[in-house]
Amino acid sequence: MTFNCNTAINIAKVLTEALPYIQKFSGKTIVIKYGGNAMVEEHLKSGFARDIVLMQLVGIHPVIVHGGGPQIGELLKRLGKSSQFVEGMRVTDSETMDVVEMVLGGLVNKEIVNFINCHGGNAVGLTGKDGELIRARKLLLNQNAPELNVSEIIDLGHVGQVDRINPNIVHMLVSGGFIPVIAPIGVGADGYSYNINADLVAGKLAQVLQAEKLILLTNTPGLLDERGQVLSGLNEKEVNRLIEQAVITGGMLPKIQCALESVQNGVKTAHIIDGRVEHAVLLELFTDEGVGTLII
Repeated sequence: MTFNCNTAINIAKVLTEALPYIQKFSGKTIVIKYGGNAMVEEHLKSGFARDIVLMQLVGIHPVIVHGGGPQIGELLKRLGKSSQFVEGMRVTDSETMDVVEMVLGGLVNKEIVNFINCHGGNAVGLTGKDGELIRARKLLLNQNAPELNVSEIIDLGHVGQVDRINPNIVHMLVSGGFIPVIAPIGVGADGYSYNINADLVAGKLAQVLQAEKLILLTNTPGLLDERGQVLSGLNEKEVNRLIEQAVITGGMLPKIQCALESVQNGVKTAHIIDGRVEHAVLLELFTDEGVGTLII
C-alpha cells in the first residue's frame, strides 16, 4: 500500500484536536438519547456503536436511552392494529403496551446491545422496570375544548411520565465496566407498565446522574432559526425568547425544554445533534466545531 503523507498528517491533526476533549471528558458520564434515522440506517447504526465503544475505551461513561416509535408502528401494522396519536403521543391501550414492551424492551434494545458488543463494547440492556430504575405515573393530557370553554382531560392509556429515578443499577453497571442501554418503560405504583417519551427519560436520567452532557440525536441539523439556519449555541434566556417568538415549535419544543431543564438542574451542557450525520456523537464530543445546537 502506498504511503500518503497528506492523509497521515490529516489523521494526526484529527487525533491531536481530539486529545484535550478526551482528557476533559475522561471519567465523566454522558447520557445519549438514541433515535431517528440513526436507529434505522445500517451504516449509521454501525457508526453509532463504534462511537460508543470508542467513548468507553478513552474513559468516558456512556449511558444510552433509546426510542423506537417507527418499529412499534410497523409491528402494530403487521398485527392489524392501527396507531392513534394525540399531540404526537401514541394512544396506548393494554394490547398496544404489550407490543411496546416487546419492541422496546426486546427487539430494539437487544439489537443496540448486539451492535455495541459486536464492535468490542460491553453493553447491557434493561428497561426502567429493572432494578426499579424508573417509577412512572400516568400522563393525563390537558386539551382545550373551545366549544365547551373548558379544558378536556384526555387519558392516553399506558402513556406515562417520570415520577422518580433510582440510579443504583446504572451506577452498578457503569462501575463494573458495562454500557447501560435503557428502554424508556417505567412501572407505576399501580403495577402497570407505562411507555415514556425517550427524550424525557434521558433528560431526567442525566439530571439524576449529574452527567457532564446530555446528547439528543434528531433528524434535523439542530435547532433552526426563522431563516432555517442552525443555532450553534444558546443559553436559557435565548431559548425562552425563541419559544415566545414561536421560532421553536412542534416536535422540537419538548426536546428543547428537556435540554433546558437538564442544564438548569446540574447537567453541564445539552446538545441537540443531527443523527443522520455518520459519527455525529464523536464529531460533537471531540471536534472544535460540533454538529448541532449547544445549550448552556
